[in-house]
Amino acid sequence: MSSQPSFIAPKLDDIWRATTRIAPFAQRTPVLRSRSIDQETGAEITFKCENFQRVGAFKFRGACNAVFSLSDEAAKRGVATHSSGNHAAALALAARLRGIRAQVVMPENTIKVKVDSVRRLGAEIVFCAPSHSARIAAVESIIEQSGALLIHPFADAEVIAGQGTATLELIRESGPFDALIAPISGGGLLSGSAIAARGLCHSIEIFGAEPSGADDAARSFASGRLAQNATTDTICDGLRADLGAPNFDILRQFGTRILNVSDTDTMAALRLIYQRLKIVIEPSCAIALAAIYQNRELFRGKRVGVILSGGNVDLAALSAMRFGEV
Repeated sequence: MSSQPSFIAPKLDDIWRATTRIAPFAQRTPVLRSRSIDQETGAEITFKCENFQRVGAFKFRGACNAVFSLSDEAAKRGVATHSSGNHAAALALAARLRGIRAQVVMPENTIKVKVDSVRRLGAEIVFCAPSHSARIAAVESIIEQSGALLIHPFADAEVIAGQGTATLELIRESGPFDALIAPISGGGLLSGSAIAARGLCHSIEIFGAEPSGADDAARSFASGRLAQNATTDTICDGLRADLGAPNFDILRQFGTRILNVSDTDTMAALRLIYQRLKIVIEPSCAIALAAIYQNRELFRGKRVGVILSGGNVDLAALSAMRFGEV
C-alpha cells in the first residue's frame, strides 16, 4: 500500500463538501424516537437510521464520496478494496454509478446476503481467508496486477468525510446533543461522526460501542498504543476489523470512550429495536443501544444521538440467533 498518498485527517469543511458531493446519490435517512426506550434508559435518544441508506448501510456515504472525488483520469484505473460486506457493496454501487470497475476482496466466511449484494451490484469478488493479513495481501495483489486505486474501508480521508455526513444530517435535523454513540470496528464511521459532532456541538461526548469478542479498540485506548485482534469471537460480523491507525489518532483527539458489549446484550438490544422501532437492523448496529442500556449512568439525563449503522442481516442466520433480555 506504499503507493497510497499520506493520510491527512478530514475537517468539518471536508464533511460539508462531502454532503454536497453525495447529495445526488445518497439517501437522507430518517430519524426515530422511542418513548419507552427513553424511559428505561433515562436518556433522550434519537436514532439515525442508516439501515435505510442505499445498500442498507452508512458505508455508501463514504464510498460514494471517495469514488466521486476521484479525477476522471484516476477513475479510469478502477477501484479496489477489502471488506466483510457493507463497504464492498457500497463501493460496488458507487463504482457502477461512476461507470468504473470495482474489485473487492471478501473473507470466505462473509454472510451470503452481503456476498449476493456485491455480486448483484457488479463488482468482481476475490475471496480470502478470514484474517486481516489475508485481506491485505489479496487486495495488494489486485492493485499490483490491475493498477486499481485502493478505497480503504475506514483509513481513507474521503471515506471518513463521507461517513461523517450522517452525523451532520442528524445534528442539523435533531440536535444539539450531549453525547453521540456509534459502533466501532475500523473506526471510519466513528471518526467521521466525531469530527462532525464536535464541529457542530463543541462539548459533545463521543462514545464507541465495541464487541467484547473483538476488543482491540478498548485495549488501544487503555494502553495508548494501537492493538490488534489475534482472533475475534462475535456475532457482529461488521465489527471484526482492527481499528485503523489514522482513526485511532482522530478519536483520541476527541477524548472518545470505548464501551465493550457482550453478544448477549447486543442481541437483547436487537430484539428491543425490532419490537419498539419496528425496523430491520443487523447486530453490528444494535450494539450502540446495548452499550447505553449497560452504561445508563453515563447517558442518564442527556440528549443522545445514536447511529444505527446498517440493516444487512442474514434472515436465515437470524432465525437461529438467541435473543436475550436487557
